[in-house]
Amino acid sequence: MDSQPDSRTAPSASTPDAAKDALERRGLMLILSSPSGTGKTTIARMLLEEDAMICNSVSCTTRPPRPGEIDGKDYHFVSQDQFDRMAEQGDFLEWAHVFGKSYGTPKAQVKAGLKAGQDYLFDIDWQGTQQLYQKLERDVVRVFLLPPSIDELRRRLTGRGTDSAEVIAARMDRARSEISHWDGYDYVVVNDDIAACFAKVKQILAAERLRRARQTGLIGFVRELMEPGDELG
Repeated sequence: MDSQPDSRTAPSASTPDAAKDALERRGLMLILSSPSGTGKTTIARMLLEEDAMICNSVSCTTRPPRPGEIDGKDYHFVSQDQFDRMAEQGDFLEWAHVFGKSYGTPKAQVKAGLKAGQDYLFDIDWQGTQQLYQKLERDVVRVFLLPPSIDELRRRLTGRGTDSAEVIAARMDRARSEISHWDGYDYVVVNDDIAACFAKVKQILAAERLRRARQTGLIGFVRELMEPGDELG
């Protein structure tokens, strides 16, 4: 499980009393969805490397570990029987079967983290997005990445050199299906340039962190500002 950071925001060097006045904030769940080959994994990696305030949501999966993957860091690797029991007990915020394997987001870990001010990054499809939004609507920020064109998407998938023509054709069919759900997201970004796309995702995250409803420390802070005092002191 990921460790939880301090729930208070980092003080600004330009304000000596910032540590005292820092506001508590509820965390958020940033969802990145896109067809395979649109750059979602690259954007997610860049965000995790640059922003210490957000961490990857560690999902449970029934697929075997890939080389270099660590249990509990990349995924919680479980058997199908274990996964099915967890699903039946309601231990997942969302879960789905993808290409013959099962994936699910542990509920307890995420709920505790959000309360403590932790932000989570989710790399899930539109079905998982719907499930999360239905359960934790106020905490969810939905971002969908689009390719600049369908031909460019096909070129990217072919350029990987890892899939057969049949697999690429299946991925293209799935991509068209996923793209049809673009209007179920809060933000839609066309990834025609990875640096520009990343900058836009960062802007979305920064703005969502400042939403009044997430600034849980505002009420007490504003009350202090409104209290009568000795202004001349």
